[in-house]
Amino acid sequence: MARPDKAADVAELTDKFRGSSAAVLTEYRGLTVAQLKTLRRSLGDNANYAVVKNTLTKIAANEAGISELDDLFTGPTAVAFVAGDPVESAKALRDFAKENPALIIKGGVLDGKALSADDIKKLADLESREVLLAKLAGGLKASMAKAAATFQAPLTEFVRTAEALRAKVEQGGAGTPAPAAEDEVAE
Repeated sequence: MARPDKAADVAELTDKFRGSSAAVLTEYRGLTVAQLKTLRRSLGDNANYAVVKNTLTKIAANEAGISELDDLFTGPTAVAFVAGDPVESAKALRDFAKENPALIIKGGVLDGKALSADDIKKLADLESREVLLAKLAGGLKASMAKAAATFQAPLTEFVRTAEALRAKVEQGGAGTPAPAAEDEVAE
């Protein structure tokens, strides 16, 4: 029979897996407490970095419907539960791992799909959600402005032509056609 404290830990971890948009598993062997503190700070409010017990975390992941990570629960494991933008957290982990080679990114999960360590590095290379949305909005705005200019061009051209004809008639310009009624009476 499971001990109540372990059951509570599993329930808490299960809630973290379900409530997170992503989770990244790392091996922290060789990092000092000060380095772990620096890593937690670099993740900011976007993620919660916790050292976990493999057996309990594996049970919690399975209860949350994530069974693809079972092979990653070996050695000392810590999990970054990402609540916000997963790209920012992946960048923070990648950058910290570059400075501190003792941190090894094992893999993770994003929206219920398993990610390898390489997938997380590719995710870190993406621009943030805000930048991507701004680029999309800029592209849509440019397309709409181009469409508006295209629809407005014939009307603008007509107005310019009409204005040029009006100015020519007011000046009594050469080449102004004579009224058709006078030609018919003369015959």
